[in-house]
Amino acid sequence: MSAERQPAPLRSLLFVPGDSARKQEKALATDADALILDLEDSVDPANLPAARARVGELLRSQAAGSGPQLWVRVNGPESGLLREDLEAVGAERLPDGIVLPKISAPGEIVEAAAYVTALETRRGVTAGTTRLLVVATETPQGLLALPQYPAVLHAARHAAARLVGLTWGAEDLSAALGALGKRDGGGALTFTFQLARTTCLLTAAALGVQAIDGVHTDFRDVAGLQRELESARRDGFSGKLAIHPEQIAAINAAFTPTEAEREHARRVVAAFAAAPGAGVASLEGEMIDRPHLVQAQRILAAVQRAKGRT
Repeated sequence: MSAERQPAPLRSLLFVPGDSARKQEKALATDADALILDLEDSVDPANLPAARARVGELLRSQAAGSGPQLWVRVNGPESGLLREDLEAVGAERLPDGIVLPKISAPGEIVEAAAYVTALETRRGVTAGTTRLLVVATETPQGLLALPQYPAVLHAARHAAARLVGLTWGAEDLSAALGALGKRDGGGALTFTFQLARTTCLLTAAALGVQAIDGVHTDFRDVAGLQRELESARRDGFSGKLAIHPEQIAAINAAFTPTEAEREHARRVVAAFAAAPGAGVASLEGEMIDRPHLVQAQRILAAVQRAKGRT
């Protein structure tokens, strides 16, 4: 997806249990860019029908375009529940987007996108309105399949057009591997989980979609969250999943360009504008080239899209 077609980047996406009206009301009052109404891991299977009903009611009651975007994490393809989830929650209003968990192959994304297209047609919704976010590293097969994404999704343009981002998860992958821990003695991710994070980031960049960092599970660990945010922003992630409302302010701040970054980006763009047709330009005594211009344009585009959000 080209930068011109990208919607406003989602800086913060807050998970909320699908069966908890109290937590949903609290989440609606936050500054999260999106809520992920969860029908999967945070819902006991016995409560799934009630969670679907509650999520459907919330979608009906919230006017489109007001407050946070409303996304739904459905159950994964192998559960056999994905279509039932979508049919139940989207009876009257489809969510802004669908979070697809436990994806093990890009063909599962193509299949889910085709079903969403059919659902939009039956509901009279403009084709392509409902977007997709893929949790791409929750199974060993999914991690190994990430290099296949560009070729498969290039051939399946209807699916690629819906895809706005990839994110990675360590908890399910850790369980699948039988790993005793995800971090070493110094607190850094071990190699396997670094591989998952990095491969997700690279694949998102190859597809031209958002790379969204995974959750920081200890919501009381403010310093740890800040370290993860600094690392994510430095490496190229443009948003982060959250599990608690108290994480939202820090996440939004981390992924909003600072005034210093904006001013530097403006200077870079102005330097190239003053040297039309040049591949390099001079700024404050240093030579800058096209990659600097691309990064500056990306920062200014993010600022403009953020203004459109507010």
